[in-house]
Amino acid sequence: MQWMAWTTPTAIFFLVIAGLLVVFTVLGVRYPETPRRGILRIDTTRGDRLFITLLGSAFINAGWLALSGLPQWWALGICALWAAAVFRWV
Repeated sequence: MQWMAWTTPTAIFFLVIAGLLVVFTVLGVRYPETPRRGILRIDTTRGDRLFITLLGSAFINAGWLALSGLPQWWALGICALWAAAVFRWV
């Protein structure tokens, strides 16, 4: 796999995503939930909120790279706030 840049941060990223999927699968089996209606006025489950969080975080990080010269760690902090807001209100 020489064509892909498998660095430590890349491996950590994929491991975190895989870990989240495993945790959410176990939570879904152990504690089934009914969809809830949040601020978006659509029914969402844990998995839906995780998807919205990951998608929003990708846009936050891409925008941060395009518009800011500050370290990417700041974008990670914004993504954490975004995730907390999505899981609380969406």
